Amino acid sequence: MFRNIRRVVCGISGGVDSAVSALLLKKKGYEVIGLFMTNWDKLNEKGECQADKDFEDAQFICEHLNLPLHNVSFVKEYWNEVFSQFLEDHKNGLSSVPDIYCNRYIKFGEFFDTARNEFNADAIATGHYARTSIEHDMENADLSKGVKLLRGLDPVKDQTFFLAQIPQKTLERTIFPVGSMLKKDVKKIAIESGLERIAKKKESMGLCYIGKTNFSKFIENYIEPKVGYFVDLETEEIIGEHDGLHKWTIGQRINIGSRNMKTYVASKDSASNNIMVVEGTNHPALFCQSAVTQKPYWICGPPEGLSQYQPVDVLFKYQHVHPVSKCTLSLNPDDTLTICTPEPMRAFTPGQFFVFYNGEECIGCARTHRSGPSLYHQEKRDRVDLRIPFT
Repeated sequence: MFRNIRRVVCGISGGVDSAVSALLLKKKGYEVIGLFMTNWDKLNEKGECQADKDFEDAQFICEHLNLPLHNVSFVKEYWNEVFSQFLEDHKNGLSSVPDIYCNRYIKFGEFFDTARNEFNADAIATGHYARTSIEHDMENADLSKGVKLLRGLDPVKDQTFFLAQIPQKTLERTIFPVGSMLKKDVKKIAIESGLERIAKKKESMGLCYIGKTNFSKFIENYIEPKVGYFVDLETEEIIGEHDGLHKWTIGQRINIGSRNMKTYVASKDSASNNIMVVEGTNHPALFCQSAVTQKPYWICGPPEGLSQYQPVDVLFKYQHVHPVSKCTLSLNPDDTLTICTPEPMRAFTPGQFFVFYNGEECIGCARTHRSGPSLYHQEKRDRVDLRIPFT
């Protein structure tokens, strides 16, 4: 348990969620110190640095709330821990979720260590829409069984998907002041508190270092083009050229002038550098019901009963914007997971994350190693099996 939590370092991004978080903490009597993180130093395509604009807003927020504000740079750490992994993934034709790594290593890693070691903070706070199992009595909480990460009250803004690798030692000392609120109420508080300018600020979306730049153009700055072919999965006909596996992901639509129907990426072959494509967003090659992951990360221990001999049923998300779905987890001998779903799911992609839930609790995540056979390949195999006579 913790006693006398007084000093809280609150991440101030320049947005409304962190602003209201700091306001609520101050109203509760905490000594609040604002910390602005600089994680990327590249100018956007208009020659304007978004980080400078955000820092100006962070200054405005802290001056309005009469709070100290410090600017810390994690540019080197972000490059080493997040962006280099992002580039390596794309070079290998994998998808990537850098926000999960950013939260684990930067916002709840470097930021947490800086708050504790340089500012002597008792706890940290951020504007994420998430909750913890000890949020109502943090000072007297029993930590022997770990702290659980819970979904934010606002189902649309819930951010636990991106927090699924948060370290337990950090979660024990983290406060999410707006996690039990709806976004509309957060904006209302900001406006009523004189922060209308911040409340009406457009929310940042996507990757911070790309901004408004087209992803394909952005990635060309770091990965050299490598020409390959778009190949029709069913006919094996070459229907076009591409300039890199790293620019395409499973399920993504491609525009090929000679095709009458909408065409989508079904799979990528790093050996041949070819991309297999199909027509129609509901083509069976885009759907499967199983996947194998890398070793999972559990926030507060694995789900009860999970073993090599005992599969368990949990809920999962595969995309932040998707609702939770049911799946069955089986533990493999090498501690990876096999995931099976009762219904076909679209575009399970190597590199993406499965994030697991038990009711309101986010229990952890696992990165996709490979997807199972698609419905198309299963149907094709079944047709072959039917032609084999019984003996």
